[in-house]
Amino acid sequence: MNALAKIQQRTLYFPEERKRKILEMLNEQKKIVVPDLCKYFNISPATIRNDLHELEQSGLLKRTHGGAILNQRVKQEKQFVSEVEHLAEKKAIAAEALTLIEDGDALALDTGTTTMELAKLLGAKRNLTIVVNDIQLALLLEANTEATVVLVGGILRKGMHCTVGPMATEDMKTITVDKAFIATNGLTLKGLSTPDMHQGETKTTMISIANEVILLTDSSKLGTNSFSTFATPDDIDRLIIDDKADPSTLNALSDCGISITVVSV
Repeated sequence: MNALAKIQQRTLYFPEERKRKILEMLNEQKKIVVPDLCKYFNISPATIRNDLHELEQSGLLKRTHGGAILNQRVKQEKQFVSEVEHLAEKKAIAAEALTLIEDGDALALDTGTTTMELAKLLGAKRNLTIVVNDIQLALLLEANTEATVVLVGGILRKGMHCTVGPMATEDMKTITVDKAFIATNGLTLKGLSTPDMHQGETKTTMISIANEVILLTDSSKLGTNSFSTFATPDDIDRLIIDDKADPSTLNALSDCGISITVVSV
C-alpha cells in the first residue's frame, strides 16, 4: 500500500499550505499521483490538478499523465564545492556590502558563498557582534576578526556546515541585529527560495530579527525557483547584485520597494 494511503487522520490545509505539502511529498518520493493526493487531502481531483498546474507554472514541478514529477531544473544546493562559481561577482558584491557596515554594528550573516566573501572583509571593522549559523563562517570570523561571534545552535545539516531546526530559530528569536545579510538560491518577483525547508525557516527567522535586511546574490540566481520560499520581496530592504542582472526584473523588484545597488564586474 502506498504510504499516502496509510494516513488515517486528515489535516485541513489552506491552499498555500497544501501546495507546500505537495512539494514536500514530491521532494521525498520523486513522483506523486492525483488519486493519492486526493486521498491525503480529502479534496477533489480538479482541485489537486489546479494546484499542480500552479506549481508547474512556478517552475517547481513537471506535470505528467495522472500526477507530477520533480522539475530537474529547480535549483539544488551543491555540497563541498571546491571552486566557487561566479567568484568575481561575489567578491564585488561583498565589497559593496562592506560599505554598509559601521563599527559597533550587530550583524547576522546567513550561510552562503557570497556572505563568506563578506566575512573575509570584516577584519577591517571594529566592535562588531556577528550572529551566524554556519560553522565555517564562525571559524573564519574567529581567526580573522576581533568580532564577538554568536554561533546559533541546532541540528547540523549534513554536508552543509550550518545549523537549522527549532533550536536554531528559538535561539535567534531572543536577538535583535542592526543588519542581516541574506543569501538565496533563487530570486523571483514571487519570492526568495532555498532547496531545504528547514534552512528556509532559519533564513526567515534571521530576516525577522533585523532592523535592515540586505540580500546579497549574484545574477545567476535571478529568475530561478528553488524548493522552499522563505521570504517575499517585501521582506527585503536592499539588494546588492552584479551588472549581469536583467534590468527589467530589477526594475520590477525596485517597484516592490527594494533599494537596489548594481555592482560592476
